[in-house]
Amino acid sequence: MTTTATLRIPLPRAPGRPSPVRLLADPRTRGAAPDAGPWLIDEVGRASLRGRGGGGFPTHRKLEAVAAARGRTVVVANATEGEPVSLKDVTLLRHDPDLVIDGMLAAAAAVGAREAILVVSRGAGDAREAAERAVARRAGGTRRVRLSCAAAPERFVMGEESALVNWLNGGPARPTLTPPRPSERGVGGRPTLVQNAETLAHIALIARHGADWFREVGTDAEPGSMLVTVSGGVRAPGVHEVALGTPLADVVDLAGGPVAGVGGVLVGGYFGTWLAAPDPLALPLSAAGLRPAGGSVGAGTIVVLPADRCPLAETARVATYLAGETAGQCGPCVFGLRALAGAAHALAGGHDAAAALRDMRDLPDEIERRGACAHPDGAARLARSAIAAFPDEVERHLRGECSATDRRPLLPVPAAPTEWR
Repeated sequence: MTTTATLRIPLPRAPGRPSPVRLLADPRTRGAAPDAGPWLIDEVGRASLRGRGGGGFPTHRKLEAVAAARGRTVVVANATEGEPVSLKDVTLLRHDPDLVIDGMLAAAAAVGAREAILVVSRGAGDAREAAERAVARRAGGTRRVRLSCAAAPERFVMGEESALVNWLNGGPARPTLTPPRPSERGVGGRPTLVQNAETLAHIALIARHGADWFREVGTDAEPGSMLVTVSGGVRAPGVHEVALGTPLADVVDLAGGPVAGVGGVLVGGYFGTWLAAPDPLALPLSAAGLRPAGGSVGAGTIVVLPADRCPLAETARVATYLAGETAGQCGPCVFGLRALAGAAHALAGGHDAAAALRDMRDLPDEIERRGACAHPDGAARLARSAIAAFPDEVERHLRGECSATDRRPLLPVPAAPTEWR
């Protein structure tokens, strides 16, 4: 998938209404890096900032936990972005890596950390180079915090914070059992704050401008802006910054609108949810807006499925990819995801479709909440949502039919990885 960042203001605004373009604003307008300290934790709490990496956890609570822990603390910026349909973090690093570093240093001042590590994917190309150059340039100017950059293996589960910490400690990029959580014992056994790169960039802006400014866009319950990757059946795939609460239709319009009829929308990435009838694009991009339809914001990804593609075939391809990304540490993931992928392919291909449908309905209940990490839960969620969102297509496949007229793969599936270290 090829995407490009857009720096234009995403939506028409009434005169005097604040623009949601903040992270993608011109870096030359930002001024000096903000001063910060323990006071920033309360300010982030007043801003109601939630993590932008997918989990949506209240950011100030992670800051509080690390600040209250004993011993020297560490800040880790997670920009590994293993989600295949997300390019927000690499876009941010290409555009303004210094904003992410500002957030790392501000968070370090808030929790008393003396070390901050920016972790990017080895395959991030020019984004990785931009991050490494910025860290090298800034490292000499910060005496209180040791600043460094690390390049991690390309694994889907690398986004899980315990996997990232395990790798930084010299182990494989696989999740570990918790507790203890990284906030208790992380890098080098020290309390560690792990935050997504975009989240840290927002922290830098809150340190500069305050919580009230941050809350000027978005909704009362979910304030602020976020980076959204729009792809699939749209005219101009790309990364855009929008206010939370923006209708999905308006977000898709930023990508040039649908190329044809919309058969469905995948929100939240490969751990996300398919949305279909009656009008998925009418829903707002917010946790509250997507929840009634079973969706979630996740890491801010929207994939438009054209009406001439088969959602069951796309789900089967992704299920196979997720089964291959298992860390191999527990039965529900190793065997459960393999069986789920097999059932998805059988249903999509019309091979013993009735039995495959039963497995697609039953296996998620046997997999969820039984793994060593959330990987099997996310795969189960995606499979379950496909059955719920496309009942008419399921019925066609039970009859050995399919409504798709375009058989080309839509969702990107990376090649099987070869390394964990």
